[in-house]
Amino acid sequence: AALAARVQELLGTGALPVGTRLPAERELAEALGVSRVTVASAYRTLREEGYARTRHGSGTVTELPRTPAAAWPLPLDGEDAVNLAHAAPPASPHLLPAYTRALELLPGVLGSSGYHPDGLPALRQAVADRFTARGLPTDPEQVLVTAGVMDAVGLVTSALLNPGDRVLIEHPTYPSAVRMLTSLGALPVPVPVDADDPDALVAAADVAARQSAPRLAYLMPDHSNPTGASLSAAGRRRLAATLWQQGTIALVDEVAADLELDHPDRTPPPPYAAGVPDSATVTVGGLSKSVWGGLRVGWVRTDAALTARLADVYAQRQLSVGVLDQLAASFLVADLDRVLVDRRAELRANRDLLRELLAEHLPDWTVSASTGGLSLWCRLPEGLSSAALTRAALAEGVRVAEGRAFGTGAAFDDHLRLPIVRPGAELREAVPVLARVARAVHGRADRGPSSSVRAV
Repeated sequence: AALAARVQELLGTGALPVGTRLPAERELAEALGVSRVTVASAYRTLREEGYARTRHGSGTVTELPRTPAAAWPLPLDGEDAVNLAHAAPPASPHLLPAYTRALELLPGVLGSSGYHPDGLPALRQAVADRFTARGLPTDPEQVLVTAGVMDAVGLVTSALLNPGDRVLIEHPTYPSAVRMLTSLGALPVPVPVDADDPDALVAAADVAARQSAPRLAYLMPDHSNPTGASLSAAGRRRLAATLWQQGTIALVDEVAADLELDHPDRTPPPPYAAGVPDSATVTVGGLSKSVWGGLRVGWVRTDAALTARLADVYAQRQLSVGVLDQLAASFLVADLDRVLVDRRAELRANRDLLRELLAEHLPDWTVSASTGGLSLWCRLPEGLSSAALTRAALAEGVRVAEGRAFGTGAAFDDHLRLPIVRPGAELREAVPVLARVARAVHGRADRGPSSSVRAV
């Protein structure tokens, strides 16, 4: 049992890549100094629980169990609990003026069909101009407008993946993306993310790519959710070159790319896609974090040929994103640097307050030192289960998403993500509650199913 549990743990953290061929039973038994019966029993447990399968002529190979997605715990807003499960900020003060300007232009387009399968030309131009200004020359023909970032991720993955394809994922990573991959029958291959050394991802991804030959890699090189880690300019160049050489397409999620909080005036690293051919990378982005989640406008950026292919696929599922939303988004994207000033100031103040509260009430928690993004990634002290903490906190009126939501298997039960999007008054209310319930559940193991609290 201990041997099987250790293999499961290594798979869950990404230290043991999916698709690894395990040693023969006799070989491993001799190496560990245990009986062959012990190894055979461990391998049987791994197969029964979905962590391995035996291939004729290839031995026993690691994999991850397929788990059904949990039901969405509605409603997202209007709950009695203080909601620290959702890293979704309130609307930017720039949103209403953008819609006012959009309404002024709306009469001029009412004579058209209202369908723009590729996206409104003005918005595609604005997105292309912003990529170009960031160091990635882009034509409007390389941009496809979607109904949000996850709609873009869903489009790309459904168009490029077949059941059984392997996909590199950062570990931990955004849960909704992983659920989308598994729903398509893809096999996630976790690669560890070190919040203290983000560029360590490059070497780990190189090893995983060589062993598993992934079709895609889902990456968040800027302020990754949940760790806040960002690759350096050199790190993203090396990773982009590594995956390109392996024939792996990078699906790059830039939803938090603009949310540098500590050094907003410093020139950021160039976009991940700047160092490789356009066809090697598909970049997705949107306005849900910088402006508002209720503005369902996102985009895909890749080479023109793949953009056209994706547009054909998208037209079969959605004729067009709403014209009024696209008009408003075109103004917001064109003026995004000014829009971001308020958002960054709000998030920076919330983050600094949350760090102070955690230092005061939970000094034994280790808090990530990220410079941007939407949350803090906290390592819990030994003996404290985030699953047990989550259940106890909800009973006390604070909703948080357990660490296991961001990993595969049972990984990250010793972590908790705390968003920095809620007002200061709610943070001041929530942290003392977390401190109280943490003391109450410390040392209490929680091996039950994942909480129904869904991370956003």
